Amino acid sequence: MSEETTHFGYQSIPTALKTERVREVFRSVAPRYDIMNDLMSFGLHRIWKRLAIARCRIRTNDSVLDLAGGTGDLTRIFAKQVGKNGNVVLADINESMLAKGRERMIDAGILSPVSYTQANAESLPFSNNSFDCITMAFGLRNVTHKDHALQEMFRVLKPGGRVVILEFSHVQSHCLKSLYDAYSFSALPLLGKWIAKDADSYRYLAESIRQHPKQEELKSMLEQAGFERSEYQNLHSGIVALHIGYKF
Repeated sequence: MSEETTHFGYQSIPTALKTERVREVFRSVAPRYDIMNDLMSFGLHRIWKRLAIARCRIRTNDSVLDLAGGTGDLTRIFAKQVGKNGNVVLADINESMLAKGRERMIDAGILSPVSYTQANAESLPFSNNSFDCITMAFGLRNVTHKDHALQEMFRVLKPGGRVVILEFSHVQSHCLKSLYDAYSFSALPLLGKWIAKDADSYRYLAESIRQHPKQEELKSMLEQAGFERSEYQNLHSGIVALHIGYKF
């Protein structure tokens, strides 16, 4: 019987190995993660995240799960929005990224209402119907079984809640796609080599984007997981897409 395999960028590897391979990538890039985000997106990631936050429509006293929250860009805003009686959980599978996120929250003077959980999106350590909103920014493409992660998000989301997924996606403009591909496979690894001292991790980044489900496919996956009124918005011609689903 052949061993189950999955993609790691353009490589085919045993499924059981992917989670650890992804952990290795983010352990490596964690120290320079924020500066690399600014450089490789020309600062646009800040605009994309702001748009995602706006679609979350967080209210005072809400409970929010920032899944694959990394260094806490979204968590920092959510903490202000929910107020002292709200709850924000910064969760990430990678201990290095989670530590960096906690460090940034402390440096910003944000001690509550934020808590931290090391968690795999495919098996969330939370009770059913726990959160008013769940976000996942630039993390879903790294998950081995994306359908399992979406089902888990649906399980822990409260009825009436929403999931907001921000992720690199598939460019809709043919002209822009050619330029974007050239940038992704040439400039990104060079930036990774110069700034993060790790070209391979940023080569994986470019490859993982191409392996991620296209916009309509991810919309269908949300619906299959149980979400209703699912929709998506292409940002910068689909370089990034914002997917939203609701639990009723």
